[in-house]
Amino acid sequence: MAYDRDLADRIRGALAGRSVREVSMFGGLTFMVNEKMAANANTRGDLMVRCDPSRVDSLLERDGADWPEMRGKKMSKGWIVVEAKRVKSDKILKSWIQEALDYNKKVTEGGS
Repeated sequence: MAYDRDLADRIRGALAGRSVREVSMFGGLTFMVNEKMAANANTRGDLMVRCDPSRVDSLLERDGADWPEMRGKKMSKGWIVVEAKRVKSDKILKSWIQEALDYNKKVTEGGS
């Protein structure tokens, strides 16, 4: 399995102190929090996060954010992919990870 090791290390740092399980998924390394997907580091250094579907439209307005595709089809609302050059800053990376954690908390407490 190939994935951007630097990005994976940075995601680990952003998730420090939480119980996280790492899984090969989506063509990269996925970080599971509370047994739910939170973030993924892919081979190109892009970051994919699971986020609140109601926030997708506003999140897509952020620089480098796009709707991810899987096998040529757009994924369902609730996923965002951020191009590698837009997550070089730790501050920006952490803001995306926080989006994922906020939604993770919501679905964990809601049982989804």
